[in-house]
Amino acid sequence: MNPDDLLYTKEHEWIRIDGDTGTVGITSHAQEALGDVVYIELPKPGDRFQSHQPFGTVESVKAVSELFVPLAGEVIEVNGAIKDAPETLNSDPYGKGWLIRLRIQNRAEVSELLSAKAYGDYVNTLA
Repeated sequence: MNPDDLLYTKEHEWIRIDGDTGTVGITSHAQEALGDVVYIELPKPGDRFQSHQPFGTVESVKAVSELFVPLAGEVIEVNGAIKDAPETLNSDPYGKGWLIRLRIQNRAEVSELLSAKAYGDYVNTLA
């Protein structure tokens, strides 16, 4: 269910690290809990965030939830297509449903993130 090539947060975001950049999205568990996503608010390229700081919001038919950045860094790209089709978060959270790309500021923070197995175990404690 949770791809092994990603790292996860307890706030239900994922990050795919490639060199000094990371692609960020929300997990399948998060999109299922939210229900049908109808709107998303994302930062602009150049915005900087500390790890676990809110970087946007996602609105569903059930609730509005904050999005938290997994690692400190600078936004270098925003998925513009997701703003026009927010339902992509529900249909493809690990692919076309990515949210932002970051230039990672502090690689040491990676050790604070969860593996796919650890995240799966964490989600199971929530049930």
